[in-house]
Amino acid sequence: MRVIFAGTPDFAAISLQAILAAGQDVPLVLTQPDRPAGRGMSLQASPVKQLALQHGLRVHQPPSLKADEARRPIIDAGADVMVVAAYGLILPQSVLDIPRLGCLNIHASLLPRWRGAAPIQRALLAGDAETGITIMRMDAGLDTGPMLLKESLPIAAGDSAGSLHDKLASLGARLIVEALARLERGGLPGEIQPAEGVTYAAKLDKNEAALDWRLPAVQLGRAVRAFNPFPGATAQLDGEVVKIWAAMPASQTGEAGRILAVGSDGVVVACGDGALRLTELQKAGGKRLPAADFLRGFPLKPGQRFAVAAD
Repeated sequence: MRVIFAGTPDFAAISLQAILAAGQDVPLVLTQPDRPAGRGMSLQASPVKQLALQHGLRVHQPPSLKADEARRPIIDAGADVMVVAAYGLILPQSVLDIPRLGCLNIHASLLPRWRGAAPIQRALLAGDAETGITIMRMDAGLDTGPMLLKESLPIAAGDSAGSLHDKLASLGARLIVEALARLERGGLPGEIQPAEGVTYAAKLDKNEAALDWRLPAVQLGRAVRAFNPFPGATAQLDGEVVKIWAAMPASQTGEAGRILAVGSDGVVVACGDGALRLTELQKAGGKRLPAADFLRGFPLKPGQRFAVAAD
């Protein structure tokens, strides 16, 4: 089949690579415009664009798909189907109607749970035991279309948003290749999403990453995992911002935010219920470091207290 691919980050690039490896014809790739990045803030191509150029594919980077001229290359591609994965632009109905077999989305949750922009992080924050990939046929709603394929994946105790992203990206790549093969054979009926169990995965706000030590340690541990690698959970100590990249529950108790123990195995901080052992930290302008290395350059002592919102 002729498959238009629309996506931007690494999550999408892994699926594009799988589609190409499966021998599908990709006449056009849609991706976000190049963005400034790095210390020099020079324009950087998205991972999807970089992969597309390596394979000699035509790339289209409109800032919006509302204008007729932005849709013209999509029409000219004469595609059977469009695959969308973390593209970042809303597809109006005028675009959804172009491919003969419609548009398929690779969504990183078990729909209808966690429709929206940040399903991986929201699943971690909520303490979900599992997540997965849903291949759905797109309609004008927010991740509301019929489900074509779905497969679950357990969330491991140590999973961060980064590690879960990588697992789901691989699963999504496998499922979209299967979906396209079945679609080509004419055997991929859709299942209407149930009305029960709908939740929304709102886009992450950097303000959410500030840890509130009055909350239970279990909840704060989820936040550390959910905000790794972006934007990184933060806490303030003596006016300095410290990022916390890894933590595990500890058995001690004490005043919320108070450092209870310091050692090479981590920094134990009291929470509203229980405590967290911080095992990977970063000070402003520094590198992510295991606790033992961090403490050599940023010594901490029991009795010190991280700032609490009520202070």
